Amino acid sequence: MVDEILLDTEDRMEKTISALKNDLKPIRTGRASPALVEHISVEYYGMPTGMNQLATISIPEPRLITIKPFSAGDIGVIQKAILKSDLGITPTNDGKIIRLVVPPLTEERRRSLARQVHLRVEEARVSARNIRRDANELLKDAEKDKAISEDDMYAARDEVQQLLDTAIKQIEAIGVAKEAEIMEV
Repeated sequence: MVDEILLDTEDRMEKTISALKNDLKPIRTGRASPALVEHISVEYYGMPTGMNQLATISIPEPRLITIKPFSAGDIGVIQKAILKSDLGITPTNDGKIIRLVVPPLTEERRRSLARQVHLRVEEARVSARNIRRDANELLKDAEKDKAISEDDMYAARDEVQQLLDTAIKQIEAIGVAKEAEIMEV
């Protein structure tokens, strides 16, 4: 019973860390990255479709993203989807390839993005703490039901705390790395 609770707790914390990484990917840094446009949903034959399913996304230069649709007829729909997105970059196309020039970030915009990263990191920390709370409640309930001993409960709570400490360190490292990436000129 204790092992199941610990495994579930560890799994949920890993999912929180993974969700944070995915959440931070589309946040724009000063350089081009396929993650900036991969999440954009394109209305394709009435169905929302991911950009990477309709086109090849490449980074030929540090500040340039090129999007080459698999079908030349899709270039207009992809361009409209980019314009509708919150990317803030105007696409240009030559009939075959869409080009997105990623402008350098202003100092004010860098600080704003760093604040967004900080908020998302804090949300991940809170999520990890909630997972700890849930695990501790399960352990307390198991002890009340006499499924585990009091000593086992306290030992398992220490392990849950260690899992939380490890997860918080990883979350902090991810946040610091992303903020450094954003603030880099």
